[in-house]
Parts: sequence; structure tokens; C-alpha cells
Amino acid sequence: MMTRLVKSCLPVVLADLLSILPATAAGTGATLPSALSPLSMFLQADLPVKIVMAGLALASVVAWTVLIAKKIEIARAARTLSRGLAALAGASGLAEAQRTLRSRDRISAALIEAARDEALRGARADKEGVKERMSLRFGRIEAAAAREIARGVSLLATIGATAPFVGLFGTVWGIMNSFIGISKAQTTNLAVVAPGIAEALLATAIGLVAAIPAVIFYNYLVRQVAGYRAVLGDTVATISVIAGRELDHIPALHRAAE
Repeated sequence: MMTRLVKSCLPVVLADLLSILPATAAGTGATLPSALSPLSMFLQADLPVKIVMAGLALASVVAWTVLIAKKIEIARAARTLSRGLAALAGASGLAEAQRTLRSRDRISAALIEAARDEALRGARADKEGVKERMSLRFGRIEAAAAREIARGVSLLATIGATAPFVGLFGTVWGIMNSFIGISKAQTTNLAVVAPGIAEALLATAIGLVAAIPAVIFYNYLVRQVAGYRAVLGDTVATISVIAGRELDHIPALHRAAE
């Protein structure tokens, strides 16, 4: 009989509980939002969290811009340098190499000009000293070209390293707002907690969206820069060989200069 009594009373108790819950939520003045889209979460967020989200979105755009711009720049520079290297392969001397390039490759042209200048200045000096001075000038030109081609790539590393922590700041701020809402409303109702948690998770997500591609792009561009530097090193070595041949025939340099 007790079992039948419980079964008969249970639907009535559940109906009473369901009727009480909406009244409790209404009494606290908290209602669940009708929809939580990314745009609505951004608009409902506090000003610091909005600044964090906007900054992270801008960082993501910058990362994609750097990738596209540097990829085009490195590919174009490497192609020009490779063509100049191919043209230098058949040159028998610095003067012929300079005529072959015809200013198509400014890096190779600068290296050849430095080699001819040192060879002519040191025509009556020790050959080893001339080669050492050439090597020093080649090293400075090579280092300047490497710095120029790598300019801007480190920005991706900065974005990849800092974006997660910036997003974490927005996360902490959103959770803090949730606890403040709980304290003010004196309730743990989901309608009080949901907005702060939502903006916190959105800040975290945007931080990851900015950081992960930036790290991938940085590693990719570092490999591209390394490939360019390898071609640059081959060009320096080729011009050094040609200049060494010129040093073995010093009179030829004077005839070329005249």
C-alpha cells in the first residue's frame, strides 16, 4: 500500500516543483539569454574583455598578413637570387659576371662590386690580405640581406607566445564577473553565471585562434628564410671563387678597370 501511495503522490510533487522553479528564477530577476552567439557574447562583455577580444582578432589578421607578405617576398627574392647564381656559373671573371647580371640581382651585384673594389685596391698587396678583406665585406653584405629578408617574421613568434596569455586575462576577467554576479544576486542560478562564463570562453577561443596559426606560420617562414640563406651562401661562395681566380691574374683586373 505504501508503494502505491508514493506512486500516486510523485506526479503531484513533481508538478509542484516545476511550478516553483520559474517563480524562483523570476524572483531573482535572472533569465537565461535567448541565444548566445559569438557576436552577442562580444557585445555583452565588459570593456576590458572587449579590448582583449578586439586585440586578439587584430593579432590574428596581422599574422595572416605577415604570412602572405613574407611568403611572396621570400619567394621572389629566392627566385631572383637563384637566377643570378645560374648566370654566375658560366662567368670566368668578375667583369664578365657583372655584365651578365646587368643589375638584375642587387645582392649579387653588390657582392661583385665589393670583390672588384677590394681586388683593385689590393692589386699590389698580399693576396691573403685581399681575400680576408673580401670575406669581411661579403659577410656584412650577406648578414644585411639575411636581416632584411627575415624582418617581420619575429612578430609571429611574439603573437604566438603572448596571445594565449592575453586570452587568459579575458578568461579570468569573465569568471571574476560571474562570481561578482553570484554575490550580487545571492544565487547560483545559471542565468547569472552564463554570460560571464560565455565571454570568458570566447576570449580563450580567440586567443587560441590567434596563437596557433601564428606559431605554425613562424615555423614555416623560418624554413623559407633558411632556404633563402642557403642560396645566398651559394652565391657568396661562387663569387668568392671567381674573385680568387681574378687574384691569380692581377693584370687582368687593371685591364678590366681601364
